[in-house]
Amino acid sequence: MTAENVRIGVIGGSGVYRLFPDGVGEQRAIETPFGVTVTVTVGEIGGRRVAFLPRHGADHSVPPHRLDGRPVAWALATLGVRAIISTAAVGSLTPDIPVGSLVLADQLVDRTYGRPQTFFDADLVRHLPFSDPFCPELHAVALGAVDGLVPTASVVVIQGPRFSTRAESRINRSAGIDLVNMTLLPEVALAAELGMGTATLCVVTDVDSGEQAEDAVTAEAVFSRLAAAEPHILEAIGAIARAIPVDYAGRPLIDADAVASVLGWPIVTGATA
Repeated sequence: MTAENVRIGVIGGSGVYRLFPDGVGEQRAIETPFGVTVTVTVGEIGGRRVAFLPRHGADHSVPPHRLDGRPVAWALATLGVRAIISTAAVGSLTPDIPVGSLVLADQLVDRTYGRPQTFFDADLVRHLPFSDPFCPELHAVALGAVDGLVPTASVVVIQGPRFSTRAESRINRSAGIDLVNMTLLPEVALAAELGMGTATLCVVTDVDSGEQAEDAVTAEAVFSRLAAAEPHILEAIGAIARAIPVDYAGRPLIDADAVASVLGWPIVTGATA
């Protein structure tokens, strides 16, 4: 198996369903060993060749609790991706991070269940070092590339697709957590298992459950704010892609032989119409 030289992957969260103008980029259908064919679009952004896919599908048809991050991570890794730029819609738990902020997350808390968590769940066992879930090198690159980012935040990842109750918001807030999301785990961990570093731009769309009834989050409000923020998000993705060093090698957190064994299944790639 020979990986292509597409070193940067972009995973678009809610509201980011395409990265290139219509008719630009080449679609690739990548057959994975998980019974899923992943379609990515390979093109250029920020002067760099990147592979893009929308996390929830181009029509937002896959809810958070049904996402399987393994085919996505496997497909990107087989293309040669080492750095992942992702976006995520989040609710804020602190007045220090108001609606409209663009935040560079650096910590995660996992409150999901029933999602495939690892590539190493059979005879080959590895334990991922995950004290810093996002890549510190990519974090620094992103901070230097985009003005006005909130530079640090912890994110609790809940199961979804429902939003939090007020009691859940109070518990998370009292624990010192800054943001709420439904999708970043196990996605970031699975990428790290295959040696890929991640930097995530969190778009603050709401104040989670809200302190007052009229402040409670709705899907309509979230998608409206994401649509308004889309040009800024795409500009930030391009700036970060340009700034990633061409020799960025990813995160070798798992030994190379174990990673090679995960990626050793036959791979079928090809352009689609």
